[in-house]
Amino acid sequence: MKLSELLSARRTRSGRTLQQIHDVTGIATSSISKLLSGKSEAKTGTLEALADALDATWVLVPKHLLPEVQRLLSGKAIGPDQAPSTVDQLFGAGANE
Repeated sequence: MKLSELLSARRTRSGRTLQQIHDVTGIATSSISKLLSGKSEAKTGTLEALADALDATWVLVPKHLLPEVQRLLSGKAIGPDQAPSTVDQLFGAGANE
């Protein structure tokens, strides 16, 4: 997934408007719209400001560790794919398996 797609999804989940992001970052709403739609590229500082305005941060993850990071973020234990998620473990689902 592209960074612009991730930021756009984060904006949707946060419920923030382009104007609210502008108020925090000082970036023109038209520029924010272009960045979030992938029609424009941004400098690192701009991306950091957008992520900060959306209560997020971006992290560089080595490709060989990405599956483990994704599994961790999804709430599943790091290990075999058959491992129960944290929610399953909490509520005892799969305890008899």
